[in-house]
Amino acid sequence: MSSDRIAEYLDSFHRSYERIMDELSKAIIGQQDVIRQVLACIFTRGHCLLVGVPGLAKTLLVSSLARTMDLSFKRIQFTPDLMPSDITGTNVIDETPSGRREFRFVPGPIFANLVLADEINRTPPKTQAALLQAMQEREVTVAQTTYPLPQPFFVIATQNPIEQEGTYPLPEAQLDRFMFEVRVDYPTLEEEELILARTTRGESPELNKVLSGRAILKFQKLVYSVAVSEYVIKYVARLVRATRPSDPSAPDFVKELVDWGAGPRAGQFLVLGAKALAALDGRFHVSTQDIREIAIPVLRHRISTNFQAQAEGMSSDDIIRRLIETVPEPEVKKWQG
Repeated sequence: MSSDRIAEYLDSFHRSYERIMDELSKAIIGQQDVIRQVLACIFTRGHCLLVGVPGLAKTLLVSSLARTMDLSFKRIQFTPDLMPSDITGTNVIDETPSGRREFRFVPGPIFANLVLADEINRTPPKTQAALLQAMQEREVTVAQTTYPLPQPFFVIATQNPIEQEGTYPLPEAQLDRFMFEVRVDYPTLEEEELILARTTRGESPELNKVLSGRAILKFQKLVYSVAVSEYVIKYVARLVRATRPSDPSAPDFVKELVDWGAGPRAGQFLVLGAKALAALDGRFHVSTQDIREIAIPVLRHRISTNFQAQAEGMSSDDIIRRLIETVPEPEVKKWQG
C-alpha cells in the first residue's frame, strides 16, 4: 500500500473518530479520556474493564457507543444466581413436524458485536469463566460444539470499586484478558452542572450512526499496520520489566512495594494501545509519549502491590507514575560517518 493511500485512510479514520466523539457528546458529558481509551481498545480488538462508582454513566456510555457504531448490542446483568448457560446459550429439545425430537442450540447474549458485562464481580467465578473462551478465542463451546462469535466482537465490563459485600473479585488470569482497566471518575463542577441541566428535561438525544461493523474491521487492520520503531519497542520492554520486583532492572521502590509485576502481554497491549492512539490522531508512527499515555490503563491491573505499599497509601497507579518518571528512554546510537 502506498504512503499516500495510507495517509488517506488515516485521515478518514481520524475524521470518523471526531464524528464519534461529537455524537457521544450528545449523551455523555465529559469523560473524554475514558471514551478515547475505550475506542483505542475497540480498534485493537481488545476488551475493556470500566471501574467506577454507580451513577457515572458507564452503562450509558457503552450503549451509546454501540448506537454510534451500528453494532448489535447485548447487556448482561451479572447476579449471584446467573449461570454460564445464561451467557453462552443452551441446547433445547424441539419436536419436528414428523414427530422426531432433536436438540436445537439457542444462542445466549454473548452472540453480539458489543457485550456489556454489567457488574461483572457480582457473579461467582464459575459464571465469570464463561467469558474466558469468548474473550480469548472469540468462540463459544456448548455440548462439544464450537460456535464462532460475530465479528467484530468486544466485551466491556463494569465494576463497582467500593462495594465488596456479595461480590466475587475477578481472578488475575481473567483480569489479564482485559486490555485496559479504565477508571471512570467524578465529573468536574462545570460538567456536573451541565449534566443536571440536560438530563432533567426528559429529552432523549438521537445519536447518528458513524461506523458499520465492516468499517471497524477495516480500521482495525489499519491500526495494526501503524509503524513502531525498534526504539519504542526497547522502551516498552524496559518499562514492563521494571514492574517486576525480581528483575535486576527494577527500581528499589518496585522491589519494596510490589509482589509481582506485568507479563509480556502487558507489553503487547502497550504497543497496540499506542498504535491506536497514533491512528486516532491521524499519525502513522508510535511515539514514547503514546506509550506513557496508555501505560496506566494497561498496567494498573497487572501490578500487585504488597502490604507495605498499602500502608504507605501507594496504589498501582502511583507506582506506574513513578516508573514513567524513573525508567529512561533507550540511548540512541550515534551515527558513525
